[in-house]
Amino acid sequence: MSAIAIVSPDVTWAAQYDKTAQVISNILGDLVVRIDHIGSTSVPGLASKDVLDIQVTVAAESELEDAVQLLLAAGWEVRPPRRDHPVPGLPTDEFQWVKRLVIEPMYRRRVNLHLRVAGRANQRYALLFRDYLRSHPDTAAAYGEFKRRAAALPLNSVGEYADLKDPVCDLIYLPAEEWAARTGWSV
Repeated sequence: MSAIAIVSPDVTWAAQYDKTAQVISNILGDLVVRIDHIGSTSVPGLASKDVLDIQVTVAAESELEDAVQLLLAAGWEVRPPRRDHPVPGLPTDEFQWVKRLVIEPMYRRRVNLHLRVAGRANQRYALLFRDYLRSHPDTAAAYGEFKRRAAALPLNSVGEYADLKDPVCDLIYLPAEEWAARTGWSV
């Protein structure tokens, strides 16, 4: 049995994000450059795990740990430091992919909080991926179908599911870069 449950889109995800983003903003204050709803729950009509993905952008890598400490003090659970997977054609420098991951306090709305540095490849990736899917509903629908089928596989963990999705996301992201250049999209 798969460890992943993909649910139908929920029209309240955006409002749930708004409420959670305000809580995060209150905790992190001026440390935050921006807070964005990312991931599948940020794309209207896209099936998803019922987990809000939120990206907090800070100005410098040294501020990642400051943000983590503030969230930890507020009851959030910190995951070990990690890196996002490098994307073909994007910078290969490891510092471009550094992030911290924090999850919600116990008994609260399920959230994956991705802390990334402004201007880094991984910070831009999340935003461009989201905006491209919002502007291309047929691509979003195909991605949603892939996620449903992937979740039906006998996977043992969310990590296996994410590893399976990474190259598919990259296949979406590469034309998104062309779209960004053509339309003048920017972070």
